[in-house]
Amino acid sequence: MKPDLSIVIVSYNTRQLLKECLDSVYTSLAESTLVSEVVVVDNASRDGSAAMVRKHFPQVRLIANEDNRGFAAANNQALRTLGYGIEDRKYPSSSNLQPPISNIHSPPPPKYVMLLNPDTIVGKNALDTLVRFMDENPRAGACGARLLHSDGGFQHSAFAFPTLFQVFLDFFPINYRLTDSPLNGRYPRRLYQAGKPFPIDHPLGAALMVRREVTEQVGLFDERFFIYCEEIDWCLRIKAAGWSIWCVPEAEIVHHVAQSTGQFRDKMFVALWRSRYQLFEKHYSRLFQWAARRIVRLGLGAQARRARAAARRGEITESELTSRLRAYQQVREMSK
Repeated sequence: MKPDLSIVIVSYNTRQLLKECLDSVYTSLAESTLVSEVVVVDNASRDGSAAMVRKHFPQVRLIANEDNRGFAAANNQALRTLGYGIEDRKYPSSSNLQPPISNIHSPPPPKYVMLLNPDTIVGKNALDTLVRFMDENPRAGACGARLLHSDGGFQHSAFAFPTLFQVFLDFFPINYRLTDSPLNGRYPRRLYQAGKPFPIDHPLGAALMVRREVTEQVGLFDERFFIYCEEIDWCLRIKAAGWSIWCVPEAEIVHHVAQSTGQFRDKMFVALWRSRYQLFEKHYSRLFQWAARRIVRLGLGAQARRARAAARRGEITESELTSRLRAYQQVREMSK
């Protein structure tokens, strides 16, 4: 039978978490009537992740890369393997949305694709719930689940597209009420607690379901984003093409935050801002870019002062201080 749902997981040195994620995926699927297939792309993990998948999940379609190709490129590998994006143009942007010519010689891929991080645990009915929502809402191009912390606590799962105020609050968290508010791109907790789907700009890429027709119209991920912001770029293009995007709180998924990226904190800080600048250059005005870079430079100065003060208090080592200052300097160079 043709699958209703493709599930794609990109892993990097998260062997045990990946195993728990796959266990939860198959438990969820066993409780549903969905016909599905799972693809894991391992980005050259050194912890035996690929061997674990081969041993414990022989039904998974495994792509074991010899080098780390990044999140966007690895997802695209899986998507093309499944038949998505056969006619995809390279690096489409929201200002250039011409539908590709359909490939009449290949059968269409599954109706939906679910992108999952390996540090997630899928709730019992989450996949069924998301597919049912998409079936009932044909103009929904993408949707995300309600994410929870490991202890079941609340986690923001959906966000507004970046603004200058969000950039400012990244470096100057004046008050927790502001950082947890719509001014910082957060949706009110009451919307999640109500349990009903609500429209959003973009979900977190840790759990993102997309309709097949969307990939045909706007293309796949822009592989110039090595890590971070690739789902924001995708959702900007999806919305520009006229599709809506939703959060579906009834579908619950546990997300162990930053288990892969947390392995290289300072490197990831640099990677985050490299991707943000790329996103701003692609989708935002020159005035926005100019202002964002000025805010970042001010923020980096404040971060450096806080880091030096922490080192004097003995809260971080001299080695950690040096590493942080080096990362701040790299981002500063990018902000010129």
